[in-house]
Amino acid sequence: MKFDSIWRDVPYSAVLFVVLATLWGGSFVAIEAGVSRWPPLLFAAVRYDLAGAVILVAAVFRGSQWRPTTRDDFGAIGVVAVFVVFAHHALLYVGQQTVPGPVASAVVALAPVITAVVAPLLVSDEGLSTTGYAGVALGFVGVVAVTDPGGTGGVDVAGTSLVFGATVAFAVGTLLLRRTSPDIAPTGMQGWGMLAGAALLHVGSRALGEPQVVPTSPTALVSLWFLVLGPGVVAFHVYFRLLDDIGATRTTLVGYVEPAAAAALAFVLFGYVPTDAAFVGFSLVVVSFALVEGDVLRGAADDAVSRLRTALQ
Repeated sequence: MKFDSIWRDVPYSAVLFVVLATLWGGSFVAIEAGVSRWPPLLFAAVRYDLAGAVILVAAVFRGSQWRPTTRDDFGAIGVVAVFVVFAHHALLYVGQQTVPGPVASAVVALAPVITAVVAPLLVSDEGLSTTGYAGVALGFVGVVAVTDPGGTGGVDVAGTSLVFGATVAFAVGTLLLRRTSPDIAPTGMQGWGMLAGAALLHVGSRALGEPQVVPTSPTALVSLWFLVLGPGVVAFHVYFRLLDDIGATRTTLVGYVEPAAAAALAFVLFGYVPTDAAFVGFSLVVVSFALVEGDVLRGAADDAVSRLRTALQ
């Protein structure tokens, strides 16, 4: 039996998977800490000034196609800038002024569910099955439960609505990207999109009258640099490595783990303990994801079994 093959394949990919989930889940905790010190839109803008510059420089040194040349290149960059960076993060950062990181991560975990609902309107995807619509309904119930309205540990409804709006913006951006066929490398597209989105966030920050002063407290700086280097740069490369190693099907399942990672980090750093209703809401979001993305789960399970059988032969 080729146990060495199992060790080379499964554990390494599993470690990368956990690292990705921890970095992305931890981003919500870092945002929660950061917006207590930063003006929210300025915080997001500076984060993507730095992350975009780092990723674009990396694209140049790797010799990838980083210059936009075609209409689809500019279209894809525009979608990333407007929807994935500006709209998503403006709403998320403002919302997280009153919404704990684990709750925000659970709401954002609904992105695949929302994508499935909106897809027939923007791309040629077929509508959901009856099971899929049941999953959508459970997802929305889960969001309500996570906020625990009327409970002693209830979460601000207005803030949660903003985070939900951020999730919709991300889903729309993801779908619009499917309508483009860019020649530019992913690193180039992301780098330019981040920088353009950061410029829009700076405009929004000034329009809202936010103070244009960079805070220098340890919390402000640590949260900023974690977001730039962790979720922004390291996670970006881990994500594409996982796509190569285990495929898009299994990589997508990282959404399951992000809320758990966010909750664990929030407990360690801030002593955050979700209410009973929030635990129910987290569970409903997971079930919702499973119902809507049933094909993804079945594909991941079949792929894992196939790899295991090959390794054991």
